[in-house]
Amino acid sequence: MESVNSNVSEMSRRTGELLRRINRFADGPITRKKLIIIFLFVIFLLLYIGPTLMNWILNRDGDTVGQQNLCQRNFLNPFQDAINDYDAYLRPENAAALATLQDNYVPYVGNGLLGLALEHDSHLNIKYGRTLSLPVWYHPLYIVEDSDMREFTVAEYKKGIINRFQCSNNGMQISYQYYAHRTIPSLFVQEIWVNNPLNKAKNIRISTPRVSDWPTAVKQTIKLHQGVDAKEYEVTTGLVEIPDTDYVIAVAIVCRKLSNTLQVDARDGLDLMIMTTVQYSRPIMKSEYAKQKDIVEKKAIEEMEKAISLTGDRAAARKLKENHARVWQGLWYTGFYISDSKAQGVINGDRINATIYAILSQVQSYEHEEHIKPNVKSDILRSLTYSEGCYEGHSTLDAFNLWKPLNTLKNLNTVASSWLLTLEKQGCHKLLKAGASGVNQAMILSFGSLRFSNQHLEYNIHPSKLHRDFLFRRLNYGNMTHVNISVILQEDNKAAIFVALDRSDKTYYACDAGCLDSPVQLGPYRKYFPVKLTEPLTPILYVTADKQHMEDLRHAIHVSELVEAPAHENHVIALHKHGHSLGGLNPLFWVSIILLIVVFHLFLCRIIMNEFCGTNVAYKRLYNKP
Repeated sequence: MESVNSNVSEMSRRTGELLRRINRFADGPITRKKLIIIFLFVIFLLLYIGPTLMNWILNRDGDTVGQQNLCQRNFLNPFQDAINDYDAYLRPENAAALATLQDNYVPYVGNGLLGLALEHDSHLNIKYGRTLSLPVWYHPLYIVEDSDMREFTVAEYKKGIINRFQCSNNGMQISYQYYAHRTIPSLFVQEIWVNNPLNKAKNIRISTPRVSDWPTAVKQTIKLHQGVDAKEYEVTTGLVEIPDTDYVIAVAIVCRKLSNTLQVDARDGLDLMIMTTVQYSRPIMKSEYAKQKDIVEKKAIEEMEKAISLTGDRAAARKLKENHARVWQGLWYTGFYISDSKAQGVINGDRINATIYAILSQVQSYEHEEHIKPNVKSDILRSLTYSEGCYEGHSTLDAFNLWKPLNTLKNLNTVASSWLLTLEKQGCHKLLKAGASGVNQAMILSFGSLRFSNQHLEYNIHPSKLHRDFLFRRLNYGNMTHVNISVILQEDNKAAIFVALDRSDKTYYACDAGCLDSPVQLGPYRKYFPVKLTEPLTPILYVTADKQHMEDLRHAIHVSELVEAPAHENHVIALHKHGHSLGGLNPLFWVSIILLIVVFHLFLCRIIMNEFCGTNVAYKRLYNKP
């Protein structure tokens, strides 16, 4: 007990001493030491208390903002790694946030038969020429319209799925998933999940599919799956005119019919899967429309019945989506990586992946579609293994017309058309006929001006272009071989080539520019090849399974000069790494410079003050001397 009393008295004594010191500090004259202490105290308040105080002042509805932020974090966490790797794209759905985006990519789903830009009042698009650019003025989206909701979209490139999230200020959470199915190309799927954490039921209004500028459209309601499970479906048919021709296309659309008001019970959720099937004819004369209308309408209804049978329970519905995602993931097995650059106007990984996704969405994946006959699939797979002549042009990374913004549906269709035309005319027409897998292969080849030519694969690019790291992943060489080609910038600013086989069905060899050195056998481990510059200019790498062919190349490639490619200049590398040619310096360096400048000026001011004050004192003493 005495020990406790002594501790209390000691604390009281120290507290009193502290208060007396504070009182003396406040009562005394304001000295330089006091000013410094007050200044440091104010800085402490601004740094540690200021943000919290400002947040409280500016956001009196802090609970609401906090709920929306928590909702957003919960939805986005599963996608964060993909967003960081450019395998997904996050897009806020409000004008102010979109205005600040450096790159705004319109969310889009497509499978080569139908396509849709996933904005609030989007319409369907069908094939016209090379792309899905013919509008059908049918708006299929079910969306909860609430201006108070915070909304954002995540495009998953490797799954071909667009995710939309809505977070309400009262705690309501709504998520959507959209995809144009790869194995059933006539099928467009919307999955909607609503969570109501409130203690009372909530009625939500939802926009339903509608027809806008489609005067020939006719609607009828039918019931599918007779009995207790019968549901109402709306069938819309009409003709779509092809611009600048006398031809039309007969179109039929079948979609589940729902009320525009949905009730969600208290502390409960609502899970909806809404399927839409689309069928259309080839271009026909108007006189043939009546006959083709009945045909496409029957096909669309049959496709819907098939889709219903495939989604009888949750497990079946999940499998339907997994089959779609599996095909998309397979399309990305052949891929491309490029190191990030901060130089002005260059192409980085985010733009490349967004463009690849947009182009692949415009093309059917024939070898995976269920209605394709086995013999046709075999022909498609054979064409994927034969890429002779592709790609014949310069690297498409330097063709800026192919990398225009993808911020609107019109721009996306224009870019897709330009890409498909370029690949077709540069020797890749056979790969394009194979569908999405062939298009992806052709695009990856075009990035590096890689070409299959006369029994070998050649890397045909000028060494001066190799000032960033590249990786060409799983290039198809024959039916059973994947080639990986890496270009890595070394510490001496020289580029080096590394080649490995992901898998192979035979022995492969490679040689560098000119093929004057002996062929190097390739395997699963990376083999090094220097980058050489020849006169006249030749490819910097050759890969083939025919060793004799490579021996013959030594005598068939006639070069007058062959040297190791010079190192890139420092200012070129600095431009990509730091955004300017001066190079990057450690932030600590700049902090040190600023501190030195501040200390120097303080020291200079002190000298001036001492000189001035000292002189005045000397004068006073002189004049006051008796």
